[in-house]
Amino acid sequence: MALSYKARRRWALVILLVGLPLYIVVALNLVALFDRPSILVELAIYVGLGVVWAIPFKFVFKGIGQADPEARDD
Repeated sequence: MALSYKARRRWALVILLVGLPLYIVVALNLVALFDRPSILVELAIYVGLGVVWAIPFKFVFKGIGQADPEARDD
């Protein structure tokens, strides 16, 4: 079952306000477990983790910035 536009907007908000900060904390703690690598390797890790978090949620964020396609134009 596909999510409605309003449901996708709500889930996107929850993901951005709750899930993303939690993911950032987990990513920082995960990287802190290892010895500090060179700055370029560390940058590559953070850029990679910054892209990876959004891949599972691509369907939720798709089209959120546009007008509601289900709204009626009266």
